[in-house]
Amino acid sequence: MKKKLFVFFALCLFQWIHSQQVSQLQAVLPEIISQFPNVRDFTISPTQDEIYFTAQGYSGELSTIIRVIKKDGTWSDPEIAPFSGQYRDLEAMFSPDGSRLYFASNRPKTQTQKESKDYDIWYIERNKTALGWSSPINIGSPINTDGDEFYPSVSSNGNLYYTSTGSGTKGKDDIFMSIWKNDHYTQPISLSTAINTDGYEYNSYIAPDESFIIFGGYKRTDGLGSGDLYISYKSKDKSWSNAKNLNTTINSDKMDYCPYYDTKTNTLYITSKRTAISKKDRKSKNIKQLIETMNMYENGLSRIYSIVITL
Repeated sequence: MKKKLFVFFALCLFQWIHSQQVSQLQAVLPEIISQFPNVRDFTISPTQDEIYFTAQGYSGELSTIIRVIKKDGTWSDPEIAPFSGQYRDLEAMFSPDGSRLYFASNRPKTQTQKESKDYDIWYIERNKTALGWSSPINIGSPINTDGDEFYPSVSSNGNLYYTSTGSGTKGKDDIFMSIWKNDHYTQPISLSTAINTDGYEYNSYIAPDESFIIFGGYKRTDGLGSGDLYISYKSKDKSWSNAKNLNTTINSDKMDYCPYYDTKTNTLYITSKRTAISKKDRKSKNIKQLIETMNMYENGLSRIYSIVITL
């Protein structure tokens, strides 16, 4: 009996320790991220030495992709990505092999055009004869339409998943996918009702082997308050399971979005507008305390967080 009790309490202790290890989101590059009013989306190269994220103004009026490079084990100061800074660019995403970097932009489709347009999906690719990137390339039709296309994520076989406001949605914004076949993309389709609803679905990350997809859903009935992150798994018959809320381990009662999962380190990165400022913090004793509270990392502005978790 004593042995059974010992085993029982040992299991309880293990579960409690495990829960403490996986339930806490960590601030990502806080010294760098905190320099900007709002930061959203995140991607890291397969070699773990190149990061891209989007810096935005307080009202989103500015949107620029930032690059940080690891040199001798230390992350460099942030710099505007060479292809960004002139238009509203956001949501960079590495391909699984690191050979391409996809992103969304409202830049003109051709160099002869001067006016910005709706958001399209673009990409740059590694120059085969040098270490640099190519000039941005518009991914073209049938992916890009007269509507807006956002948040590109590609699987190892080239299939593309993204958000679109174009025709064929089941309501508002939907998650679409297009198959890479014979060196071109097939006509995109809106994913099934296991994922898309008549509301807003957005920011999908597809696993390299397409075994799961993580995406954002806005104010769903099982949501925690605002935008939540959901996960759906692909079954053997290639259908998607009904999406499940990632719950309080990941989500908050504020906007949680822009997922990215690093399969090499089992690290999930998300953007969140969560806040740790409580009622007791609202009574500041002095200016220094007030400013420190306002400038804390988890202060309600868009920040990037990570958690090591097996999905």
